[in-house]
Amino acid sequence: MSRNLLPSKGMRDFMPEEKRLREHVMGIIRDEYAKNGFLEIETPVVEDIERLIDSDGGENTKMIFKILKRGEKLDLDADTLKEDDLIDLGLRFDLTLPLSRFYCNNHNDLPKVFKAMQTGFVFRAERPQRGRFRSFMQCDVDIMGDETNFSEMELIDVVGKTLNRLDVEGFKVKINDRRLLTDAIVKSGFEAEDVTRVCISLDKADKIGIDGVRKDLVKQGFSNEAIENLITVMENIQSGGLDGAEKSGLNPDAVNSLREIMAAVLSINGGRYGIEFDFTLVRGMGYYTGTIFEVAYGDLGYSIAGGGRYDNMIGNFMGKQVPAVGFSIGFERLVEILKERGDGERDEDHLALIFEAETPAEIIRVGDELRATYTSVSAFRREKKFGRQLERLKKSGYKHFAVIEDGSAVVKEI
Repeated sequence: MSRNLLPSKGMRDFMPEEKRLREHVMGIIRDEYAKNGFLEIETPVVEDIERLIDSDGGENTKMIFKILKRGEKLDLDADTLKEDDLIDLGLRFDLTLPLSRFYCNNHNDLPKVFKAMQTGFVFRAERPQRGRFRSFMQCDVDIMGDETNFSEMELIDVVGKTLNRLDVEGFKVKINDRRLLTDAIVKSGFEAEDVTRVCISLDKADKIGIDGVRKDLVKQGFSNEAIENLITVMENIQSGGLDGAEKSGLNPDAVNSLREIMAAVLSINGGRYGIEFDFTLVRGMGYYTGTIFEVAYGDLGYSIAGGGRYDNMIGNFMGKQVPAVGFSIGFERLVEILKERGDGERDEDHLALIFEAETPAEIIRVGDELRATYTSVSAFRREKKFGRQLERLKKSGYKHFAVIEDGSAVVKEI
């Protein structure tokens, strides 16, 4: 009977070359984060289920991998069993919730303004498709304890510098503020409880346009007056940007904050990338309270980084308001971009040491001598079909091979 040996649906194995590229990219990300003063932490992939469900993580709370209770806790003979009776833990769907819990537990031992970096796999039980997996890597930087918009400026700067170090070009930062969205929607005549539904329609504007947003809201049964009021705001902003938002009477603190952030970022980055106000930028997480931002890459129609301010999450845990803002690089999409560009190809000089009758001690001694010159040296027993063996080694990235003659290595090009 044959068995299915493929990874579980939505999961992946990584071949050596891809793993090498992933580690290379991760190394640059972590190095740049660290250079800018972010301290690395690590949190478990497992969290209490109640915490995950109550996190206001938007649609992601519907895609939690839930873990059955164990041992005596799992009573399958109980009458009228419900899901809540069977589960008590789940896999994290992002790194922000675990970071917030971590901060609550350890804030007395942390700096007043804590700059954290965290990398790791997160898990979402969604339908797998091209470029979308159930397990993927995130690379977060967060600042807790600073209520000023300097945090936004610093996060945008460090992510921009990281992408520059990876030679990613043609990206720009899109920025908005949840306070503007909420203000515009409520002042237009929608109920406060309808804000999320209206935001979902606004989020489609880049694909369906303003008229498409109007039709989508009409289809949902909202009043024509509220819809037209909101469309007027959108048109004012489309023609006038933040001036249009100000003309529409939207939250002045949010407008001024966005102006300050955008001016600072443009001044800092020396023209390496642009930043623009996008009123239809929503971001899916429900926990965002203020500034939100994404990094749009070229004309591909997707972001390669995103984040925002979530001032209420930590306070919900510890009963004390703590301002917080974070930015996450979309590691998987970034790796795909670099693979397509050819960054997966080896540029190091790896050598294969081919041996036949030499003693183990001699093989290891010669190998260590060669390691002073080459990126890596790996020993292989000579095969009968030597030409085919060299072909496979070349395909695996080896540029040279060596044989041992009279106790010394003779190096040749493959």
